[in-house]
Amino acid sequence: MRFMVQVRANEDSEAGVMPEPEMLEAMGKFNEALIAQGHMLAGEGLKDSSKGARLTWQGDKVTVIDGPFAETKELIAGFWLVDFPSLAACIETFKRCPAPMPGKTGTLEIRQVFESADFEGLASDELLEKEDAFRREHGQAGRA
Repeated sequence: MRFMVQVRANEDSEAGVMPEPEMLEAMGKFNEALIAQGHMLAGEGLKDSSKGARLTWQGDKVTVIDGPFAETKELIAGFWLVDFPSLAACIETFKRCPAPMPGKTGTLEIRQVFESADFEGLASDELLEKEDAFRREHGQAGRA
């Protein structure tokens, strides 16, 4: 099962404060362990929301809003895309993650990623096969 583990933003990450070298080293070691165990598919930090934009649809009309965005607690500062046999296994591993915001309150949110099998009966077999082919080509899971 694939999961996205999100690092929630805080005032420092939204102000563009970069992590301390010790934090980068600790997180690097954690990521190396995820890679060695075959769990990590991707992972990145995100720049603050002032360097981003939001697109909102109202019917057919698209509105673009440039960052920064006000609700810091609702923003994401980074993520991992990981593969674990269960949510419980993912949780146990990430309980050993270095604190995402040392000295501050930090939050990780874990969400399961939809697989094409979740859409069987809703989408055509042709569309599902295209999705599976894309995932195989890019080293991700397909239908179980």
